Amino acid sequence: MTDRLHIMGSPGSPYTRKMLAILRYKRISYAYISRSQAEAASLPRPKVELLPTLYFPGPDGVTAAVDSTPLIRRLEVQYPERAVLPPDPALAWLDALIEDYADEWLTKAMFHYRWHFTADRDKAGTILPMHLAISAPEAALAAMKTVFTDRQVGRLRYVGSNAITAPVIEASYLRLIGILAGLLAARPFLFGDRPAAADFALYGQLTQLAQFDPTSLAVTLAQAPRVFAWVDVMEDLSGVPDSAIWAPAAESGPALHPLLTEIGRVYVPLLLANAAAIEAGRDSVETEIDGQVWVQAPFPYHVKCLAALRAQHAALDGAARGQLSVWLAGTGVDKLFA
Repeated sequence: MTDRLHIMGSPGSPYTRKMLAILRYKRISYAYISRSQAEAASLPRPKVELLPTLYFPGPDGVTAAVDSTPLIRRLEVQYPERAVLPPDPALAWLDALIEDYADEWLTKAMFHYRWHFTADRDKAGTILPMHLAISAPEAALAAMKTVFTDRQVGRLRYVGSNAITAPVIEASYLRLIGILAGLLAARPFLFGDRPAAADFALYGQLTQLAQFDPTSLAVTLAQAPRVFAWVDVMEDLSGVPDSAIWAPAAESGPALHPLLTEIGRVYVPLLLANAAAIEAGRDSVETEIDGQVWVQAPFPYHVKCLAALRAQHAALDGAARGQLSVWLAGTGVDKLFA
């Protein structure tokens, strides 16, 4: 445990896939372990147990850490080579916004497609428990499938997937893969010739949406084969040369306008409505997204996401904020600061 990072996760976790791809890109030496291996080694448990968990060696022993966004920031400090955060402050804020959108909104599509449709639910319920216990007897796996599926389907209300919101989620996913296909036709990554944290966040969710869950896989392959192929490319970017450059800010800001408009269309209204509901002590978030009713249980973590985006924006100097105001005009994202 003293010579490399250890990461505990699961192939069915988009955040695990996100972090593994970043470790490969940054050429950080790591060992990928299972939960049973972590328990057998008596590794420390984080305060909140999430996938993935990274174990950092240090002078006082091994520490466990979770949550992909702060994990990336920690890796950037400890392993600054091959950075995944754009150096331009205004672009860095856009990167943070898109990463947050992927982690917190696109995951709704991932969860929805996986547990809303019968074929997807059957596949996930069968395969995901095997990731945890590949040699378990068939009877044990069948029991795990029932328990696991029932638990995940029960969580749909927290994600916001229901009969009312399903059309909004599915339409948003279709728009996203179309937008992403258009961006990839001009450049290999969102911000130029090298990947940013936002690329890895999108990739993480798409490892499931585009390549595992049957319904969304078929949609992606039919509507955006370029996106399907991009997920393959993103898996291991260790060969991207160190000399790969970020595109000029003057190019990236306008190029990302369609994606920013999609974020302003669906994710920003949810962030604001969720914060208002929690502040008022309501037990339901009820708002309108994309012209349709949206109802879900409040999610306190999204309040932290909103606060982090606002704090990063407030820390920018006047020139960077001015540049962002130009890029965000007409996208709906500017409502975050109203």
